[in-house]
Amino acid sequence: MKTIVKALGTIASLAAIPVALADLPDPGMQIIKDRTALVVTDPQNDFLSPKGVTWGVVGKNVKANHTVENIESLFKTAKAEGIPVFVSPHYYYPHDHGWKFEGALEALMHKIGMFNRKDPLTIEGFSGSGADWLERYKPYINDGRTTVTSPHKVYGPETNDLVLQLRKQGIDKVVLAGMSANLCTESHMRELLEQGFEVAVVSDATAAAQVEEGDGYAAALVNFRYMANTVWTTEQAVLAMRAK
Repeated sequence: MKTIVKALGTIASLAAIPVALADLPDPGMQIIKDRTALVVTDPQNDFLSPKGVTWGVVGKNVKANHTVENIESLFKTAKAEGIPVFVSPHYYYPHDHGWKFEGALEALMHKIGMFNRKDPLTIEGFSGSGADWLERYKPYINDGRTTVTSPHKVYGPETNDLVLQLRKQGIDKVVLAGMSANLCTESHMRELLEQGFEVAVVSDATAAAQVEEGDGYAAALVNFRYMANTVWTTEQAVLAMRAK
């Protein structure tokens, strides 16, 4: 009898503990002219071209999401609506290959020659290389109105001038897209949030490696939903940019 009473008491005390709601809110993000920018990470051949060095692991997801087409839709809409566009690229120069230690993906990227450039001050061999923009994006990026930041070196913008460039243009809201979902894109989202920006992630304008050890895209979707101000499809992002 004492055991039953004790058990009932335990149940009663547990019932008094507040239970966290499982459903996450969606705070949303309103696009406001002169305060909102489109930020695209790594719109480069090594991620998005069938000739790129990562296509074997990201290509299936890129095609399934229509990532290439969706990024172009975002570029096209932002340009038409006068929304500033920022590109955060990934480049490796010869001196970067002298690093004394690397994480797993850093080691792989260096091994396969991903995003390689000959020198920071020359574009010799750049055109058409894995580090170059996907050809269909060049009219949007090379129009003289796009801010191309210095390169990030691992995953996030802590190592480049993206935040500075955004602040200098009075931007505090970001529509985020690009490659790769659970690496550079997610890392950019995290740092921008920490820096006080509102971030809307476009979930089908990105993709990731899907390998036996884990589905990078599935991992990213979880964290986008947990942390971003909102998660949009390309269609929703385009409508939001047009309705500003």
